[in-house]
Amino acid sequence: MAFHPRSIAAFLAAASVCSYASAFAPSPRSASARQQLTRVNVATGLPNVGGMLTNLGGGGSDNNKEPERPGALIDLDGIAFSGLQGKALSLTTADFPSSGTVRSVIPADCFEPETAKSLGCLAVSVVGTALCTAFGFSALSVVDPANILTLPFWLAYSVVTGTVAMGLWVLAHECGHGAFSKDRKLQDTVGYVLHSLFLVPYYSWQRSHAVHHRYTNHMELGETHVPEDKDSDPNVKLYDAFDLRNTLMEKFGDDQGIKVWGGLAAFLHLIVGWPAYLLIGATGGPDRGMTNHYYPYPMTDPKQPKKELFPGNWKEKVYQSDIGVGVVAAGALTWAACNGIPEMMAIYGGPLIVVNAWLVLYTWLQHTDVDVPHFTDDDHNFVKGAFHTIDRPYDKLDPWGAIDFLHHKIGSTHVAHHFDSTIPHYKAQVATDAIKENFPEIYLYDPTPIPEALWRVCKGCAAVEKRGEYYIWNNKDVKDELLQTE
Repeated sequence: MAFHPRSIAAFLAAASVCSYASAFAPSPRSASARQQLTRVNVATGLPNVGGMLTNLGGGGSDNNKEPERPGALIDLDGIAFSGLQGKALSLTTADFPSSGTVRSVIPADCFEPETAKSLGCLAVSVVGTALCTAFGFSALSVVDPANILTLPFWLAYSVVTGTVAMGLWVLAHECGHGAFSKDRKLQDTVGYVLHSLFLVPYYSWQRSHAVHHRYTNHMELGETHVPEDKDSDPNVKLYDAFDLRNTLMEKFGDDQGIKVWGGLAAFLHLIVGWPAYLLIGATGGPDRGMTNHYYPYPMTDPKQPKKELFPGNWKEKVYQSDIGVGVVAAGALTWAACNGIPEMMAIYGGPLIVVNAWLVLYTWLQHTDVDVPHFTDDDHNFVKGAFHTIDRPYDKLDPWGAIDFLHHKIGSTHVAHHFDSTIPHYKAQVATDAIKENFPEIYLYDPTPIPEALWRVCKGCAAVEKRGEYYIWNNKDVKDELLQTE
């Protein structure tokens, strides 16, 4: 996917498509069968496999038993399956309970932040980041960042320090949601300082991220990772992501071309993506026009003026946020002027880029995969959007679960967080367990290892097209084996 119209480049990427029986590769189908609808019953507990075979031209048994809750009907041509095996596509609007029903199964204590616990988690992230930074400063006299030969050392330092510092970002994010403390002054002070250190305007992002939660996987009003509509007006696109992927495959061959596309998508998302979102609303909701988190007014005419990103009093809060960012930015520029750009980038800039990459990685994979749909306003509601969030095995990203610990389990308990963002991270596992137990049919968990899931998304999520009530990722022009993760 390209960054939304009127934005600079950044892509959602993805994988190829599938039959019901295979997680990644579809069985061959005739041209006539491809136009038929298939009932996807992954989430029903009683898959109507015979019915699917009939639809696909494979015949069926007279003894087929329909599931108690039939899955959705959809044309599967060109749709790849992730580790979810089409589960999100099998869900219909009627499958999603009310917000009150979901809330009733989550223990009441989960909604209560504990200031002492939050401060303890903050101390872990502060101490860890401070130790890494102190090591970096001590290394300056030995490993001069101005010497190009020291680049590998400083890249490694950036990866480690940025990975540890991501924990601070997660806690700042909790402050914005009201999940850090009941003491609002303390909460806003912590959030404002931490976000400013990452050059993120605290109140601006607090508002836009709340909108992201309200309109998760919404095609017109979602915030971050709204996919490109393959059939949208080409005059408002910077380029056509679907055509660009095909062009690269034609130029370099299918195998190398899809890798070039995947690498480009990864770079534009993980490196360019976050600053592009803050500055021009890249991959934000198109109906709000082009937005800027440092300037509260739309930069282009929005299709829905009443849905502007920063209405009313939020405009003043945007400017209040700019003060903190301005102070930190001025400090970084002064540092570079006095001690040189290499030193500033080695100690501060490099780790910041890594933090931004982690942030995009989490948000991208939490809401995107080759068989996870998006919706328009007619087919979207809050609970439906929240339950199209995907939990993933970040606890297995390293042998010790250290990254998941350092990042306060932000990626492995995100469904619960999206249902109610006031749940503190240290109570999110309990809430997640309650949701899994009571709503197993609609809870999404993909066991695919994170690097493999990322590469699948990079290759396969180029652009979506409308099919019924869904916007789906179309990969019919990509060979099945090119999207496999094994």
